[in-house]
Amino acid sequence: MSMDPDPHRVPDLEPGGGVRPGSTPPDTAQTSGLSAPEPRTRRHFPPTGIAVIAAVVVLVAVFVAVAVALIWMIVS
Repeated sequence: MSMDPDPHRVPDLEPGGGVRPGSTPPDTAQTSGLSAPEPRTRRHFPPTGIAVIAAVVVLVAVFVAVAVALIWMIVS
């Protein structure tokens, strides 16, 4: 059993497989730009972003300090 539609039962289908003029819906209108204006941001970088960067810097500093301390204990 074929899952393709029967060409004899499809409305407005011509014998070559095309459709009659006027049988298809008109093209949709093209819109350019945004449909609604975007809100302006006051700052380019939010305070939460600064806090995340500070936390990552502290975490990396602690990791480096522990690594240096472990290497110092092995060497000495």
